Amino acid sequence: MLQRGMQQTKKSVRKEAAGGVGKQMSLSSLMKEKNMTQKQKKSTSSTPDPVVKPQPRPSDRLNPKTIDPFSVQPRAPSAFAAIYSKGGIPCRLVHGSVKHKLQWDCCPETLPFDPLLITLAEGLRETRHPYTFVSKEGFKELLSMEGAAEKVIPLLPQLIPVLKAALAHSDGEVYERGLNALVQLSAVTGPSLNGHLKPLLSSLSKRQMSKKYKEQTTDALQNLELYGGKESLAIIKSKIPTYCSISC
Repeated sequence: MLQRGMQQTKKSVRKEAAGGVGKQMSLSSLMKEKNMTQKQKKSTSSTPDPVVKPQPRPSDRLNPKTIDPFSVQPRAPSAFAAIYSKGGIPCRLVHGSVKHKLQWDCCPETLPFDPLLITLAEGLRETRHPYTFVSKEGFKELLSMEGAAEKVIPLLPQLIPVLKAALAHSDGEVYERGLNALVQLSAVTGPSLNGHLKPLLSSLSKRQMSKKYKEQTTDALQNLELYGGKESLAIIKSKIPTYCSISC
């Protein structure tokens, strides 16, 4: 009997020992799982969110780059842009569904051409909308006013250097605007422009050698001859010997 009791006591001790070991193993496994979960949370929280790049809008491809003249510009505006934004040019652009136009604050016939016409001529060198349209159309409309010749001829010494800068510009569209403005000026001033032609013809001679601008430049030279008369032909020939007169 005593021997059986001792055997039962040993079995119970072994069971208790095994149970204690099992509990210790289960506690250690729980601690390990807890630590792993905390590490995963930390790694997830430290990972930065992916950067979402803005997608281009379809309208960005359809509309030209337009500058708001009244907004803060990232770079210093040109003289023309500064004057326009301050209301120094008495007209504004009216957007149409098919064609844009200018709306003048007052009747253009009553406006002094000095310095307005010179300012518009300086704007011909602009490359951004709406400055390109305002300068081109404003210059054209002022010259079309009744009695424009009397106001323009005294301003020729100031206008010629400005037009020369536009004709010598590296941008082809600026050159075209300057060329059109020169023809418009010749139509209004006639032979009075002849004495100021030579400084302008060097740029025209260079562009005439380009296939892209040859026809347009030749047409402009012929108009200068038409409005300037025989004297203008001799001046053009002296700077551009290859020019073919309209009388040929």
